[in-house]
Amino acid sequence: MDKSGIVVGGAIGAAIVAVIFAVLFVAPPETVKPDIVVSNGHSASTVGETTPLYQSKLSLIDIFEKSEPGVVRVNVQRAESTEGTGGVGSGFVFDKKGHIITNEHVVSNAKKIVITFLDGRSYNADIVGVDKFTDIAVIKVNADLALLKPLSLGDSSNLKVGEQIAAIGNPFGLSGSMTSGIVSQLGRLLPSGEGYSIPDIIQTDAAINPGNSGGPLLNMRGEIIGINTAIQSATGEFTGVGFAVPSQTVAKIVPTLIEEGEYMHPWIGISGRDIDPDMAKALGLKDAVGFLVVTVVEDSPASKAGLIGSEKTIDVEGTTYPIGGDVILAVDGLEVRKIDDILIHLQRAKSVGDEMVLEILRDGRTTNVTIVLQERPN
Repeated sequence: MDKSGIVVGGAIGAAIVAVIFAVLFVAPPETVKPDIVVSNGHSASTVGETTPLYQSKLSLIDIFEKSEPGVVRVNVQRAESTEGTGGVGSGFVFDKKGHIITNEHVVSNAKKIVITFLDGRSYNADIVGVDKFTDIAVIKVNADLALLKPLSLGDSSNLKVGEQIAAIGNPFGLSGSMTSGIVSQLGRLLPSGEGYSIPDIIQTDAAINPGNSGGPLLNMRGEIIGINTAIQSATGEFTGVGFAVPSQTVAKIVPTLIEEGEYMHPWIGISGRDIDPDMAKALGLKDAVGFLVVTVVEDSPASKAGLIGSEKTIDVEGTTYPIGGDVILAVDGLEVRKIDDILIHLQRAKSVGDEMVLEILRDGRTTNVTIVLQERPN
């Protein structure tokens, strides 16, 4: 399985070229500003509820001054055998219990984690739970309660392309930096490095650089609508395309990480290809929509439900296409234009043990197949 490609439930799509996770630039500590008061945010029990910090649109200045106390610097020391033995990332205060949210790749293989707050005070932190499949980590500090300024989660499902947003973090180790931009697109797929892809990703043109990873992406009400995660770049520096894990995913994953230390993702167990115009022609389809099942993993939910993969090929103008497999047209009544639609539905609405109804095209006829979702294997 090509881990540079986009993979989920065994389903492989096109690769994102030169995606670089934006972390780990070692820099000396800086002088920081005095503490600024910010409204209380969520506790772990209320995450996912839409409780705005601010009821109306704020200026960028207001957003920065009210959010900065809840953003922290994450310094990491790694084992000497680990490539890249130290670095700097970002994070934000989640609740008054000392839980901090950051990226999994920021704290991966950490031997020591040090959190620095706005007033310069630092504390050692412990990892509570991580999820490589969404690049989310929860760490915890036993800090002075006055330092814990939780930021509020907004609802990323309400985002619109073109909406103004802001990012706060520690690019290149420069603490408390803010950039702004717009939501460039929604529902992107991002390779996780674990052979699967992170669905439903927010794309932004707000400058995100190494060191920003784990910091908040905020809407103009000062609510977190994403965790800054990666950039697309050939140089390792920001070139206009940044990515953030949406708050909707954070709200679903984080409470379980706090309670259990890990999150079990649902899995289908197929690989295949999006239907393009040439494939549609080869398969005799009217429209180039849907997802062709090429391989069904043995003992997977798809296998147990009787999904059929492609066993034959056909040549169209010099290109070989698989044929004969089921074509997924809809999941739970929602149209499938490409694999992204399946993955986003799994991420947003499904858990291990849930049933999912697939509308498939088989031998020229449509039928429904019910799958019982299982835990995704490593």
